[in-house]
Amino acid sequence: MPANRIARTLLPTGIAALLVLAGCSSQTDEATTPDAAVPTVELSPELSHLHGLHVGADGTVVAGTHTGLFAIDTSGTTSRVGASDDDFMGLTGVPNTGTVFASGHPGASSSAANPLGLRSSTDGGTSWVDRSLAGQVDFHALSTDGRLLVGFDGKDGLLVSTDSGTTWTPGASLVAAALAVNASGVWAVTPAGLEHSTTAARTFTPVPGAPRLVTIAGAGDALWGIDQEGYAWRSREGQDWQKRSRVGTVDALTAANYDTAYAATSLALYTLN
Repeated sequence: MPANRIARTLLPTGIAALLVLAGCSSQTDEATTPDAAVPTVELSPELSHLHGLHVGADGTVVAGTHTGLFAIDTSGTTSRVGASDDDFMGLTGVPNTGTVFASGHPGASSSAANPLGLRSSTDGGTSWVDRSLAGQVDFHALSTDGRLLVGFDGKDGLLVSTDSGTTWTPGASLVAAALAVNASGVWAVTPAGLEHSTTAARTFTPVPGAPRLVTIAGAGDALWGIDQEGYAWRSREGQDWQKRSRVGTVDALTAANYDTAYAATSLALYTLN
């Protein structure tokens, strides 16, 4: 793969515009305040620059942050997982397992390459191994089902791995603010709306009738998303979108299954059902 294809770059205009559009909703109280019915725990201590969430094998929610990986217990107490203080800009995993993948930048105590490329863990993030692309890629969006990995590195197209992140090939040429891989394919939140691929992220088509999402997560046949007004949505295979409670503006989203998902800011964790 040419070096200039996988060099770290600034966010392109398309994704910047999408994120600005998403941010517009934060100007209203409705978009920033969750419904009273949404189960909420305040995080203590609060997290630093939350980037991603994952549901582990025992149901514990873990969060990738600017200073490493943290577990969140049922009371909202946060505790470091493992010894890494790396900045996990990209974090994804196979829902309800200990298999986690991450990208980003080395922390203050790390001697790893910058950017990290892709790292993987099979013990829920306690320990990490370099997988590929060290010193070459910082994935801004990343999703997996364990075998297929799809990432967006801030350029104008996707990178795709069909061997759990060992080797990579170019995917579709699109800008993705968020990605999800589930049983029915790959899903991308783009400036044009939600798009779907059944060709391992090589080609995508628009999803008619989908809500205007700013983030998305998948597990099994389930999809969860948050729209521009802060409402949660869920669907089976992208067909029957159901509007759920308003959670407000969040930093990260992950799905456990069709019945449960989790969203979070650096200050609070929300359970969606």
